[in-house]
Amino acid sequence: MNEILVLYYSQGGAVREMAKLVARGVESVQGAQARIRTVPKVSANCEATEPDIPASGAPYAELKDLEECSGIALGSPTRFGNMAAPMKYFLDGTAGLWLKGSLIGKPAAVFTSTGSMHGGNETTLITMMLPLMHHGMVMVGLPYSEPELSSTSSGGTPYGASHIGGATDDRPITEDERRLCIKLGKRLAETALKLAA
Repeated sequence: MNEILVLYYSQGGAVREMAKLVARGVESVQGAQARIRTVPKVSANCEATEPDIPASGAPYAELKDLEECSGIALGSPTRFGNMAAPMKYFLDGTAGLWLKGSLIGKPAAVFTSTGSMHGGNETTLITMMLPLMHHGMVMVGLPYSEPELSSTSSGGTPYGASHIGGATDDRPITEDERRLCIKLGKRLAETALKLAA
């Protein structure tokens, strides 16, 4: 069984919901299984710590999760057109994997949620791609053969799945956004299986 890591950070819950949809797409592919993980918050206070195990939701990711999985889907909310600090902090700690070349040739995909239509969803997806490309990963996006990319009036980009959550993250995931998340997970899993063969 090829496992695909679905690694996300979510504060308002939209990215967590997207992660579940991406995982559903992964598991729609025979021979693929999703491993859902999250990352803890970061604090400017040096003495602030998070518990080793989160009170609810997915477990925290460890570096071995990245090594053991055949592919990675990375999700983060937008912070001023960039990925959120907790995800960046986690990725900054992967230099040891880079030195070993542990992620070279594995496929990766990205997804995000933003407050508004022009709130940085595409730039956030691209900022998440950059460290993955430095690791030598193969990026998987969404082709325009997916009809939702042309019909959506909400989220959805060729760079990865996106959601327009509203200023207070209170807008539900639309049907187009839902389908694109599932299709991204499916495409990532199919690519991982082809590369593994």
